[in-house]
Amino acid sequence: MTPVDRDILERLENGDENELVLTPALIAANTDWGHQTIREHVSKLREYGLVEYCEKERGIYRLSDLGREYLAGELDTEELEDN
Repeated sequence: MTPVDRDILERLENGDENELVLTPALIAANTDWGHQTIREHVSKLREYGLVEYCEKERGIYRLSDLGREYLAGELDTEELEDN
C-alpha cells in the first residue's frame, strides 16, 4: 500500500461525510497526485478488491467493502497480497 493508494481510498471514503463515487480525473483534481498516477493506482486497487466500479462505462469508482475494512484497520495488506 502506497501513499497514493491510501489517498485514493480516503478520498472515496470522504471522512465523516457520505462516501463519494469519482472518476480518476476527479480523484486527481482533489489530491496532490496526477491523473495518470491515479489511473494506474485505481486499477491496482480494483484488482485487489479495495475499490469497485460504480459505473463501469463511465469509469466511476467507489470504495468496496474490502476497502472500508482496510481503512477501518480490520484488514492487513498482507492478506491482499496472498490473493
